[in-house]
Amino acid sequence: MRSPAHPPAVTLVIPVFNEEAVLPELFRRLAAVFDAHPGVLWSALLVNDGSRDRTPAMVRERAAADPRFQLLELTRNFGFQAALAAGLAHAPGDAIVTMDADLQDPPEVIPELVARWREGADVVRAVRRSREETGLRRLGMDAFHGIFGRLADYPIEANTGTFGLMGREAVDTLNRLPERNRFFPGLRTWVGFTTAEVVYDRKQRAAGEPQQTFSRLIRYALDGVFSFSYLPLRVLTYIGIGISGFGFAVGLFFIVRRLLGIEVAQMGFTTLVTLVLFIGGVQLIAIGVLGEYLGRIYDEVKQRPLYVVRREPPRP
Repeated sequence: MRSPAHPPAVTLVIPVFNEEAVLPELFRRLAAVFDAHPGVLWSALLVNDGSRDRTPAMVRERAAADPRFQLLELTRNFGFQAALAAGLAHAPGDAIVTMDADLQDPPEVIPELVARWREGADVVRAVRRSREETGLRRLGMDAFHGIFGRLADYPIEANTGTFGLMGREAVDTLNRLPERNRFFPGLRTWVGFTTAEVVYDRKQRAAGEPQQTFSRLIRYALDGVFSFSYLPLRVLTYIGIGISGFGFAVGLFFIVRRLLGIEVAQMGFTTLVTLVLFIGGVQLIAIGVLGEYLGRIYDEVKQRPLYVVRREPPRP
């Protein structure tokens, strides 16, 4: 049980990219949560990830009217994970809440996260009990969470995402991780620490269109798989052993028939083409999987910064 001598400082880190449609409602609901719980020193750090609309101007206007809101600006769009990392690196506070700006994760759940942290948990995961999303995105998310839990080399909680809370020590540990292809739920689990969960219902987007394109979601899923699982490489090894074993068995079969004087039927053109295409396809898949791992190694070797900051929020 945490019982600090002073009110705890909790900072919300919220990446934003072209979110002008949802920002007024986000500001209103966050301010309502802050006002309803005066025993916490609240602040919200919104990270502008290269927005091309009025998002940064709206955040600056809000920050001028309410100092609990602050803006961290990046020089261009580096992607959600990079913006999240920038926010975590610049966020003050005893605990950091991470969330999306689209209000699918209700701000009203944040006090529950803080309560579990004050009870002693270093990391509090928000676990989705239900989702109001529909269509292809919903099917893709469900499929990813169902498959990823079986692929990961160590258990990662299903139905969790960005939404959650991390204590200062856990955040400092996460900030020391240098990797560039980041899968935040996996990294949050990897750092360890005492963990608790809060169950909630995920809502529809409050306004505007999703800024995470389907292709970016696919890349995000691939980052999760290739960052936290060696299973694709192992599967290729097993397939190679299986094909080699099958080829050896077939060769041995024909050799034995020839030694016994049994007539061997000629292999047809269709059979030959099928075998060549099958083996060639397996080889191309293997090269593609290796390329995914090598591409991520290449990103790490270049040692480019994950993001570039244009303007930091004023220091208190």
